[in-house]
Amino acid sequence: MIPRSETAVQSGNFETEHNETPAENRVSSWQRVLQASSMSAPALLERLELAAHDLALADKGEQQFSLRVPPAYLQQIRVGDPQDPLLLQILPQQAEDVAVAGYGSDPVGDLSAQQQPGLLHKYHGRVLLTLTGACAIHCRYCFRRHFPYAEANPSRQHWDQTLDYLRRDGSINEVIFSGGDPLSLPDEKLAALARDLERVRHLKRLRIHSRMPAVLPERITPALIDWLSGLTLKPVLVVHINHAREIGPATADGLRALHRAGIHLLNQAVLLKGVNDSVAAQRELSETLFAHDVLPYYLHMLDAVDGAAHFNVDDDTARDLMTALRSELSGYLVPRLVRETGGAAYKMPLL
Repeated sequence: MIPRSETAVQSGNFETEHNETPAENRVSSWQRVLQASSMSAPALLERLELAAHDLALADKGEQQFSLRVPPAYLQQIRVGDPQDPLLLQILPQQAEDVAVAGYGSDPVGDLSAQQQPGLLHKYHGRVLLTLTGACAIHCRYCFRRHFPYAEANPSRQHWDQTLDYLRRDGSINEVIFSGGDPLSLPDEKLAALARDLERVRHLKRLRIHSRMPAVLPERITPALIDWLSGLTLKPVLVVHINHAREIGPATADGLRALHRAGIHLLNQAVLLKGVNDSVAAQRELSETLFAHDVLPYYLHMLDAVDGAAHFNVDDDTARDLMTALRSELSGYLVPRLVRETGGAAYKMPLL
């Protein structure tokens, strides 16, 4: 195993890339890491010095939703710990193969909110675009693990149709790039889409939802920061970080560079049993996020997607946790505890 002081996360250091690496090599570097993120569950356990009998592995679950984990995230997982909170988020476990009543393939009503391929209009004033199904990491609780991305891509033959939809509705002032992970697309592609959006006069903000800063920090390149900071739309990056240990050295560098460039940074997390369902874990996450210029935004209750029931935290436990957290943190460090419900006009607060 590579010593942690010599890990691949060092290649994500923003200052090193900015000063020493040609732009075309930066892009190919993060794309190569992205392409190499697939791994089998037995290989992962061997890398972490875990015996297969320590954790019952999924069969059907892994076939339907393969294991993906980039080197930077892998290096943050504790060797020899079968209950490591980062490991539990990515390891296909046998519990995924168990059908649970109330869990389905479209838990938040994405398909009914789809106005045209890849354009979801759930809430007043904003629309979400599922630009890609690709991710650097496959989180086992992913609420879109069954989403039909092949038929729902707004940026291919449907892009003119997407722009027409936006132009016709003057109430829309914000567009959200989502997926999958939109930052798995190259900067040239994303920048071209953003330039088209800037021509829609009533749009004010471009929001991007991404797990990349935490799991593949090599993706935070000067090229990404250049086009984001050069937008006339207000750029907002909502990162997805569930645990404080997901913020390694390269992630910290990337977040710092984004903040310095004027990119507004928010975090949304998912409340996950065995991962971050304690006051200590949530307190450390909020404090660590804010120390790296990220404001805690949402803490989502688990979406009831097939294969994820073993992560569920019941409502009463979640409320008690948040009540205790409020007594230990300044108000601006306490995320909003919410549940997304299909057809609702907004995310429903639990407190």
